[in-house]
Amino acid sequence: MTMKRAGRRRSSVWDCFEQVGNLVRCMKCDATLKYCGGATSSMINHMNRYHPSNTPLDEDEKPVICNVQCLEEESTSNTDIMQVAIMSPSMNTTSTPPERDYGERKRLKRSSVWDVFIRVDDEVHCTMCDTKLKYRSSTTSMMYHIKNKHPDTIPNDGVSLATHAEVTELISRMIEKDMLPISMVNGDGFRELLAFTVHNYKMPSTGDITRIIEGHFHDKMEELVVQLGKVEKVALTADFWTALPVQRYITVSCSFITDDWQGRSAVLQTHRLSSEGHTTTDSITERLLSTVQAWGIAGKVTACVHNNAQNILSAQACARVTWDYATCFATTLQLAVSDGLSEDLVRIIIAAGKLVRHFNHNLLASEALEQKQVQMCLPQHKLIQSSKTRWDTICDMFERLLEQRWAIKAVLSDRTITNRHQAQTLEIEDDCWQVIENFTPVLATLKWATTVISAETEFTISNIYPITFSLIQTHLVPKENDVEQVSEFKLKVQKSLRNHMEVDSNDLASKPALIASMLDPRHKHLSFLTPTGRLAAKVKLHELVSKLDVITTTVGTKDEQQETLITPDISQVAMPSQVRSDTKNTMVLLLGDNYSSSYATDSEAQVDYYLRDIAPPLDINPLDWWKVNGPRFPKLATLARHYMCVPGVSLPSLLSEAGQTFATMRTRLSPEHVDMMIFVNRNA
Repeated sequence: MTMKRAGRRRSSVWDCFEQVGNLVRCMKCDATLKYCGGATSSMINHMNRYHPSNTPLDEDEKPVICNVQCLEEESTSNTDIMQVAIMSPSMNTTSTPPERDYGERKRLKRSSVWDVFIRVDDEVHCTMCDTKLKYRSSTTSMMYHIKNKHPDTIPNDGVSLATHAEVTELISRMIEKDMLPISMVNGDGFRELLAFTVHNYKMPSTGDITRIIEGHFHDKMEELVVQLGKVEKVALTADFWTALPVQRYITVSCSFITDDWQGRSAVLQTHRLSSEGHTTTDSITERLLSTVQAWGIAGKVTACVHNNAQNILSAQACARVTWDYATCFATTLQLAVSDGLSEDLVRIIIAAGKLVRHFNHNLLASEALEQKQVQMCLPQHKLIQSSKTRWDTICDMFERLLEQRWAIKAVLSDRTITNRHQAQTLEIEDDCWQVIENFTPVLATLKWATTVISAETEFTISNIYPITFSLIQTHLVPKENDVEQVSEFKLKVQKSLRNHMEVDSNDLASKPALIASMLDPRHKHLSFLTPTGRLAAKVKLHELVSKLDVITTTVGTKDEQQETLITPDISQVAMPSQVRSDTKNTMVLLLGDNYSSSYATDSEAQVDYYLRDIAPPLDINPLDWWKVNGPRFPKLATLARHYMCVPGVSLPSLLSEAGQTFATMRTRLSPEHVDMMIFVNRNA
């Protein structure tokens, strides 16, 4: 039942307006507005927009609903500002109210009816049935029309059909971003959640979601095709991985350098492989070739980096393709570390893992360790469990054990926490602690090498040989204070790296990684090689530059002028009596404008100038260097785009924490959607 409030007051907006028939005139700017139905919303809106700096409301004023009609209409509408009268407890209802601060009036949330109606002058038109209604600053009539004529369009809570489409789009984006199975939309729990949060929401089917994701997939494909059409060279990466239980896949990606010297990478395709015993070099090569053809990059591929431990992409595969193969450096280092682990080291790793599991799963021991950490002023860190699939976690586990060694010993010695039998089983002997202490810095060095190679900002393969030789020549050389197990490990890893990286090969200068090192201004001097090796690499670089086709562009551009050495014809030079007797000008005429320029003029000169140039510091990005210095060495810059786009690892992001999460998430994808889902996820 509705009722009127006693003491109704005239709105303070009338202090600024005066009524003239069916119009109201603003006394501040003489603007005229239509006045109908006793509503003051248009006047309030006018004041908010054109005259916001009026006297503010007194703190003790309170809004009171004007009349019954206002209560019914304005409570329904979320778009219109409620009409209020100002009631002050200290004032008589007939007294003149103070002016109001219209700038402080907050407009409420826009009504969802405007997703269905559009306003045309003083009418509103329904976009679903072309019905025309009079608009009098209220959305009640529109809401009534929708409820009666289009009940499925707007639910009671005001969520519109357009909002439902947005919810469906967000569900699709969530599935793409989190690599969720599309079938999750059929889950009872998920449907219950959506039914509770979005009133009258029509749950999409798996087909609906698939079609939306397919739309995103094709849009991204078109964008990538355009990008790849603009680049000169690309590098491929072949990432072999396994999903549970026995599904095997190969994800083919590409990397390239843009015109403005930005490194980019993108997933191209994910192929499902047959079982382990039936996967052959030819079958993998066929998939790579089909991917290259499908994306229109045939003839653009410089090299392919893969993480196949069995090196299935061997020399026999190279006969069918035009590119070189290189093993992922992270995989190579994984194999080298595995080769270096002796039985003694494996036994110590197992014992350390058993000790960590005890503290991580025994609540009493875990709490006691925390107390000991406080008492001994040690960092309050939890122990780290190593993973069988990642050797670098052994380093993390050992570092944390060394940090907490004495707190661990104190807990194991406390018989109220650990009984004698447990302590004897878990305790690590002193000589084993010495091995761990000696072994951890070696593992840390190898871990740093992997981190540098896999960093997003240092993805280029140019770092591989400088780091490999540094490991072999310095960090993996046994020292006098090394324990026997660590010395043996260093020698085995050193030998394994020599074999896998072919550092002693006569063909080393032709390896894409070494060519990239020469084209990386930080490593171009190849100080890690012997003089003979450096000479062979320089000869190879000269050979590659000389083979480059001359790319003709519009004559007269700045770069062309810099690259062309102009030596004037002496017969056309004016006689000394006809020119100024300036020695400098005469030398310019004889020798050319670019005689003293640092810009190279031919292939041989470019290489010589480049190699004589001062090497930049190691902390600069080589692509940034080429962006600035490319015009000085245009042919070398072209080669740099060709070889420095080759990554050092098959998929850099997989070595990060986020990458590991992605590697886990992709294993739950269904085979029919795995290609599409990985594509939209990695190319987001």
